[in-house]
Amino acid sequence: MPAEHSDEIHRLMALATGDEKHEESSTSTLDAIHVLYDRVIRFDAANPRWEERDRFILSKGHGPASYYAVLAHHGFFPAERLSGFMTWGSRLGSHPDRRQVPGVEASTGSLGHGLPMAVGVALALRAKGLTEQRTIVLTGDAELNEGSNWEAMLVAPALSLGGLTLRTIDNHSSTIDMTLPAKLEAFGWLTRTVGGHDHAGLEAALCERDVDRPIAVIADIPEGEW
Repeated sequence: MPAEHSDEIHRLMALATGDEKHEESSTSTLDAIHVLYDRVIRFDAANPRWEERDRFILSKGHGPASYYAVLAHHGFFPAERLSGFMTWGSRLGSHPDRRQVPGVEASTGSLGHGLPMAVGVALALRAKGLTEQRTIVLTGDAELNEGSNWEAMLVAPALSLGGLTLRTIDNHSSTIDMTLPAKLEAFGWLTRTVGGHDHAGLEAALCERDVDRPIAVIADIPEGEW
């Protein structure tokens, strides 16, 4: 993606300030979200509920500043709103709210809920006959300590949810070594590991799709390189 686009996203994210910004969390997800909206998913900022859009769920909803910056960059709402992040009366809260922020698919922030919701969304799309539409969910590595994620990881391959993509930002914040690639492969997921700041690698992995198997993209970010 052009360097000026990345510079603009960083500028926009810098407009959101305050203790609840969760700087490290937001920064570690920035490249993955930016590449997703710039190169991968289908959406219409003028019509956020366009039925044929792809669905993105930010399960890691406690650090939404990067998400808000990307949405503003693509025209979902005026960029001027970013400077009001977490102020009284602002729609941009510390957790994204689908009723308040255009483009947000799911209200999140309670960790461990996003992947189970994404399984339900993928099933609903298939029931509607929307077989080309994708459901992509972003989690953090430490978030996967929540057991609800593993139940979803087990059921998704059994349901042949080929339209489901899990992206995990592995910034090595988890205190438990979960050996994610090996476990996900054992569960039946197609798994790819890429550098968390490697835009070309992220794009290639996110564009990959298997008809019958969900795919997991693990974005590795070495500690201290958020």
